[in-house]
Amino acid sequence: MIIKTRTKPLPLTKLESAIPRLSPQFPALSAMKEDLKKRWKGYSGELQVDYHLGNLATSCTILQDVYLRVNGKNVQIDTTANAGRSIHLIDAKNYSGTITFDTDLKQLTRSDGKIEAGFEYPLTQLENQKFLLSNWLQQHNLSNIPIYYYVAIADPSTIIKVEGDRNKIAKFVAHGAAIPKMIMDKERELARAGQPKLAQYQIGKMILQECGTFDKDIMKQYGVTRKDILPGVICPDCGLRGIERKHSGWWCSKCKQKYYNAHLKALADYFLLVNDFITNTECMRFLQLTSRNTATRILKASGLVYIEKHRHWVWRRL
Repeated sequence: MIIKTRTKPLPLTKLESAIPRLSPQFPALSAMKEDLKKRWKGYSGELQVDYHLGNLATSCTILQDVYLRVNGKNVQIDTTANAGRSIHLIDAKNYSGTITFDTDLKQLTRSDGKIEAGFEYPLTQLENQKFLLSNWLQQHNLSNIPIYYYVAIADPSTIIKVEGDRNKIAKFVAHGAAIPKMIMDKERELARAGQPKLAQYQIGKMILQECGTFDKDIMKQYGVTRKDILPGVICPDCGLRGIERKHSGWWCSKCKQKYYNAHLKALADYFLLVNDFITNTECMRFLQLTSRNTATRILKASGLVYIEKHRHWVWRRL
């Protein structure tokens, strides 16, 4: 059973919202676009691996995108699969080309035929996750639970090479499609060894109750201020910013088409990038409206809640 499903990461969503609202001359714009590309590739890889791990849903309690606070540190795990006798951690990696694990230097490199680049060694990363999760379990009176981990390579065309201990890497690293069988093989091994069964669902619910949401201050990282976020409703088709409000809809002069709910994305951008509440005046500015009554009607119809004491609107869904 999958009791926690993956959603698009907040840093990725923030980048998607911020980039179209920045001046083309913004100093960090190219770096933000590159970051967006990398985060999309990582997220896409996680979804690819999720597809294969779905085969375990009838025998495991699965939590996607686990984010816990342990001993003053944050631990983020792509997927945990609580099986019959142990917990399995899966880290999805979306590399293209050829990757090489060096077991002596604890180093991972990738080559696309032109450029060779180094990355954080995934097994060290997973060892730290295992250590912190083990501590978390002990703090919740759950001791002696076996924890295993795997690196799931999302792209089946990625070539995996090893310098050093090939057998060691083979125990932990495989393409995403092979991971479910590795987990079930380990579970059968534990059953033969007499390892007692886990209350896998109950443990999963305990983890779920303390799961947070990973976030990153993208604005601070790239020096984006609220003044840098340009106003205007963006056309959902061509991306033109500043489409005009006409007759209860939004008219794009480029597409020559009318959209009735284009303002919802603009409001979502506002709450994500500018403030966690909005006034009628700010709504007029950000949606580029000339009528206060129109702004009020839009805010009411958008599922917002008016806080009379503060004379502003909040979007509780966010």
